[in-house]
Amino acid sequence: MSQSAVTTSATAAGTVTLGDLKVNRLGYGAMRITGKGIWGPPADRAGSIATLRRAVELGVNFIDTADSYGPYVSEELIAEALAPYPSGLVIATKGGWERVGPGQWIHNASPKHLQEAVEGSLKRLRLDRIAVYQLHIPDPAVSFDASMETLALLREAGKIQNVALSNVTLEHLERARKIVPIVSVQNRYSFADREWDFLLDHCEKNGIVFIPWAPLGQNRQAHDLLDRIAKELHATALQVALAWLLARSRVILPIPGTSSVAHVEENIAAAGLKLPERAFQELSAFTAPPAVLR
Repeated sequence: MSQSAVTTSATAAGTVTLGDLKVNRLGYGAMRITGKGIWGPPADRAGSIATLRRAVELGVNFIDTADSYGPYVSEELIAEALAPYPSGLVIATKGGWERVGPGQWIHNASPKHLQEAVEGSLKRLRLDRIAVYQLHIPDPAVSFDASMETLALLREAGKIQNVALSNVTLEHLERARKIVPIVSVQNRYSFADREWDFLLDHCEKNGIVFIPWAPLGQNRQAHDLLDRIAKELHATALQVALAWLLARSRVILPIPGTSSVAHVEENIAAAGLKLPERAFQELSAFTAPPAVLR
């Protein structure tokens, strides 16, 4: 049996501060409530709406989405399920991609596109101002400074409350901070995928929230290790992976995603799972074996 999925609230993970906002330190990622290939509507629309509502019932007050999820579908479902939003609920969204089909993503972080993207997200989310707006990814064909200057202007205009980044390097972060305050960074990160350890440490030193995606990693041996520790703790592998993230740094804000009510309950239960020090150290010491060239 996994860690209790009924009695645990996201509040058990404690809180983290995003600029001028305080949220519980276990959020929800809304990418998976769309169709296959992150394209079109979900196969089970009612199930996706129920999952969003259950997450909020269990104390989640930070939901992460993007205009490219669907595209637009995730934002529309969030508004349908939750608007008018309860007090304290923070919806974070992103812009900087365009979609042309399932699994297909095209860069566009031009000032014109970002301005249109923010206006579109405001309408779909039924908001007057977006609490946290993230540049989804730097565009190699567009000046990074121009993208950030656009978001700074939209912040000054009251369209955006806080500016954030996703899929960036330390250089991007420091360049952006010279233009506008940055409240969070969202990069791929897990106990088995530590490429951005130094960026996480930098965020921690500077009071910037770090939002990890892909918390399970992709390595089979890593999954075997998770499965063994999860069995010892009567938990699920994802609960163990999330508990490690919560223990790794006080600025980490995990956002596990699912379109299943049962799975969102299991994921949120990770907020109450305390890893024994031995398990934390074993996961922290994991090193993926080198790839075999063929």
